[in-house]
Amino acid sequence: MRYFEDLTPSTGAREPRAWLRSSRPRICLNGRWSFKLWDSAPDGVPEIGPDWGELEVPGHWVLQGHDRPRYTNTAFPFPIDPPYAPDANPTGDHVRSFDLPGDWPADGAVLRFEGVDSCFKVWVNGVEAGTAKGSRLPSEFTVGHLLRPGRNTLAVRVHQWSSGSYLEDQDMWWLPGIFRDVTLLARPLIDDVFVHASYDHLTGAGTLRVDTAPDAVVRVPELGIVAEPGVPVTIGAVEPWSAELPRLYDATVEVPGETVGLRIGFRTVRMVDGLFTANGQPLFFRGVNRHEHDERRGRAMTVDAMREDLVLMKQHNVNAVRTAHYPPHPAFLDLCDELGLWVIDECDIETHGFIYTDWRGNPADDPEWAPMMLDRMRRMVERDKNHPSVVIWSLANESHRGRNFGELAAWTRQRDPERALFYERDRTYEFSDFYSLMYPPLEDLEAIGTRTEDVPEETAEHPSLEARRRALPFVLAEYGHAMGNGPGGLADYQRILERYPRLQGGFLWEWIDHGLLLPGATDHVYGGDFGEQLHGMNFCIDGLLFPDRSPSPGLTEYKKVIEPVRFTGPDPLVVHNHRTFTGLDDLEFLWSVAEDGVEVDAGRLDLPHIAPGESTELRLALPAPAQAEQVLTVRAVLAKDEAWAAAGHEVAWAQFVLEQPAAVPVVAAAVEDRGEVLRVGGGEFDRSTGRLTRLFGRAVDGPVLDLWRAPTDNDNGQGGRNGVTQEWRAAGLDRLLHRVDAVDVVDNELIVRARVAPEGLGVGVRTTYRWTADEHRLQLTVDVQPDGEWGGTAVTPRCGSWPRVGVRMTLPKALENVQWYGGGPGEAYADSREAARVGRYTCTVDELQTPYVVPQENGSRIDVRWAELTDAGGNGLRVDGAPYFQLTARRWTTEDLERARHRSDLTPRDHIYLNLDLAQNGLGSASCGPAATPQHQLEVAPYTFSLNFEQI
Repeated sequence: MRYFEDLTPSTGAREPRAWLRSSRPRICLNGRWSFKLWDSAPDGVPEIGPDWGELEVPGHWVLQGHDRPRYTNTAFPFPIDPPYAPDANPTGDHVRSFDLPGDWPADGAVLRFEGVDSCFKVWVNGVEAGTAKGSRLPSEFTVGHLLRPGRNTLAVRVHQWSSGSYLEDQDMWWLPGIFRDVTLLARPLIDDVFVHASYDHLTGAGTLRVDTAPDAVVRVPELGIVAEPGVPVTIGAVEPWSAELPRLYDATVEVPGETVGLRIGFRTVRMVDGLFTANGQPLFFRGVNRHEHDERRGRAMTVDAMREDLVLMKQHNVNAVRTAHYPPHPAFLDLCDELGLWVIDECDIETHGFIYTDWRGNPADDPEWAPMMLDRMRRMVERDKNHPSVVIWSLANESHRGRNFGELAAWTRQRDPERALFYERDRTYEFSDFYSLMYPPLEDLEAIGTRTEDVPEETAEHPSLEARRRALPFVLAEYGHAMGNGPGGLADYQRILERYPRLQGGFLWEWIDHGLLLPGATDHVYGGDFGEQLHGMNFCIDGLLFPDRSPSPGLTEYKKVIEPVRFTGPDPLVVHNHRTFTGLDDLEFLWSVAEDGVEVDAGRLDLPHIAPGESTELRLALPAPAQAEQVLTVRAVLAKDEAWAAAGHEVAWAQFVLEQPAAVPVVAAAVEDRGEVLRVGGGEFDRSTGRLTRLFGRAVDGPVLDLWRAPTDNDNGQGGRNGVTQEWRAAGLDRLLHRVDAVDVVDNELIVRARVAPEGLGVGVRTTYRWTADEHRLQLTVDVQPDGEWGGTAVTPRCGSWPRVGVRMTLPKALENVQWYGGGPGEAYADSREAARVGRYTCTVDELQTPYVVPQENGSRIDVRWAELTDAGGNGLRVDGAPYFQLTARRWTTEDLERARHRSDLTPRDHIYLNLDLAQNGLGSASCGPAATPQHQLEVAPYTFSLNFEQI
């Protein structure tokens, strides 16, 4: 059997060990390498020929002009026949020459690869050094005996497919290559270090034991420690490490000729009374799942990009990360230690593609695969064992059940009993310290919180396993699928998660869109963009960040939902500290009062010390009522610079409407009859159709009733199975026709009656438009009445909701400047509105758009009191709503948006298309999870709303 197909994890590799910062000499071998791509695995030692090119390492050859990337969600992009790889197995030969100084200590030197996808063989100066599998894990080879002074040649043959590929089906791009660092290390004199640093929350004492070379000396200067290896040292008082206050102590381990630098965090995690605790307190995860992804470099991440990720997480109140679905670059965990995030470190194992065989052949339950799987677990644990941020080891992701997980769990508990274990997909949870699910409906989550959930069939016949499972704390492995516009319903999830102690938080899916930007391209690509038959479409475009690392509206919403400080009130104003370990003394509290969006007063709040989990009440001197809407805003901001944000960065906020003015009624003026034209105030109407044709002298079209929106990924659901788009299309909402039944003038009011209905069906909507005007304003009142069999018939399904209820109209393209008073600054929908704060905002029509990789409904501003659309001279129109309305304006139609597959498919037209909605249906997260909940659905029902138009 060929080595890349056998079940041997590696040959010639050293034992796994910790990732250490050592003073020993090293040579970085990153840079330009000679490269040759073969269609299938060649034989012999790689030799550079005239048809070779160059490649950047770290990197992926498919992102540097060789072959193409592939994306699948669950399916293997090759036949399922473990452990065999297909004959068509793209193989990249990499060759790099380097000079070794004559005085460089080559004896016992180690060649280290941080990550190679998926299997590779190494030669040094033409002699084989070894082979390895396990793409997201380090491999080391002793090569000193193969080196020589002066010029040396390193050759690496990388196979895209191997037996290891059956363990790496992790819902991501298949990106082969040497994608992490390559380093030549002088022989380690300190081969390994294992730091044990615990904290006693009752006494404040810390205990340190460092297992390492027996002749080493351990020093922690700040604590005055000079210790022997393996000997526990107790310090009477230390500052513990937590994600809220990531206190680190610099330390060294020294032997003659080598010093290893460490950063030690004292903390203790354990299970107490069915809860996962750190330093004596139950943890609550406000987390994200994070794949490694860069729009141009794939998984060849830079340290700057890693830091950018973590800074953004901290700035958006995220306190935990699950390294989905493999160990990250080791520098990422250093940054987690430094900046403060709890980490679930996940092993490089996922066998999801075996769902297509009903799990026949699944490696997780085949003892022959146990060495391969255990090798991956050992390499992760040994590499990352010294990070205080890592509090949980995850055995794998979505690999069903299997006896091999028992071996992984047993070894890990013996090697590192100081951390918890996690695995979600085995519903017995016999190897996990947590009960966990992905994407449960809210009612199921509520039942889990009260421990009244249904018994899984896997434990129904095993009372002891069921009793253990029911006693476990619960963590959501994945929820809130952030694909396209969404996710919706995060506030509903959070309310339940915070209500029950058993529920210890969760990890949103996922951190970043996996869109790739290929050289010379303007659009990000996703599955299917290369003509491949088997692919996962845009299921990889499901992040809280866009591919360029700019935050999406979903991340802004998540930040608001998981705020660690809450305000209720306003009289009294109550400040709640939702932190676990620290008070709020690092924050400054500010207040302001605005009238109709204009600030009229502001100040600072003086708060007493508020301990974790506690609250305090304040009495504010609220302003006297005014002839304007008064809104109180309270904010918590950083009082000083932190490593992840500057002073003044906003951590939390709340608003309270204090006073709302009464609406001013329109005193109707007479309707002017001008033959073919009816004039109502500033509006001119076609007499036969009742359609508005000119508004304040400008040509317009509409407004007419609009019930349709360009479906979002969450509207479409997962594979069309659980979305609402199918229901809406079956009801004909995407092909509505408008028929005018009557145009009448009655008592200074223009009344247009119409029926809006699809062809081929009996359902429809009786719509009445009532137009009145006074000296300055033109008022439209729209009355909507469902008509026909919306509940379904013997041959047509029920339609229980509408995408939107509002009107659509076309305006001149010059009216491109938008100002509004209402929710903002970003988009918001019925179940994604927590981050929308009331204020005055200004932007252009183009800036209203949200740049989703796959175009879909976007850009709605919610709770709009009024909006103005003007040209460059400040002339245009103003719209007021009764009640508030949702505002959407764009340079293309809804139909254009629906047809587009990439952003470049959207070509601006010569008009602006304006939607003024009473409401839209919620978003939900049905792209992988539940649809919008009933309270956020726009049910099929009668509706009435009014709009006032005014010239400016």
